[in-house]
Amino acid sequence: MTFCAICGGTAFEDRPVLWPGLIAEWELSAEEAAYIDRQQGRTCLACGGNLRAIALARALLAAWEGGPVLARFATSRAARRLRVLDLNGAAGLGEALKPMPGYRLATYPQEDMQALSFADASFDAVLHSDTLEHVPDPAAALRECHRVLRPGGTLAYTVPIIVGRMSRSRAGLPPSYHGDPAQSGEDWRVQTEYGADAWRGVIEAGFDSVTLNAVEFPAALALSARRAGGEAPRRGWLSRWR
Repeated sequence: MTFCAICGGTAFEDRPVLWPGLIAEWELSAEEAAYIDRQQGRTCLACGGNLRAIALARALLAAWEGGPVLARFATSRAARRLRVLDLNGAAGLGEALKPMPGYRLATYPQEDMQALSFADASFDAVLHSDTLEHVPDPAAALRECHRVLRPGGTLAYTVPIIVGRMSRSRAGLPPSYHGDPAQSGEDWRVQTEYGADAWRGVIEAGFDSVTLNAVEFPAALALSARRAGGEAPRRGWLSRWR
């Protein structure tokens, strides 16, 4: 049974998300379309978070040793010490993090991920969900995430990953959008389609480790990465402050 790491909910519904045009542009097999649809459309009835947001919540909780439910951790004493930059406010996740005094929402594209407006080493964690694939220069965006993290800080994010292929740029291919461009604008245009090597850009950006956090593999994968330096968290160090 699926458990929501955002709010603790256990009731879900499946909402169809993909449409034939996008499936064709993405060149998805029936199996790939099914797990991407599950990733985006299987939704917690309590908080509205889908599987990718739940995977991202798990990645944050693992980095912070924060227990099983993000909303519960966000009201703890330990959470008061953390400075968190959220670059798109994924459904359910932003609401869970709002009680944290150090939580900051700066939504892409109003906040340019390729040139963040924040000082070096400003945050303990940076997160974004299904945003990097829309950024023209994802390598620059990952370097900026690295720059604004303090030593020892965590980047946690999702991109739609097709696990049976390698990543590719859509440069030179017909435009593809994750939404209606007439209503959503060019920030919905897909610049990169990610595959099994999605971790590579994180290491190239300067992070010293990458972890995959899975929910109903291969449906939902969240990547988390640590900026080198600082003191690595010791097991249980946060629990003493709850």
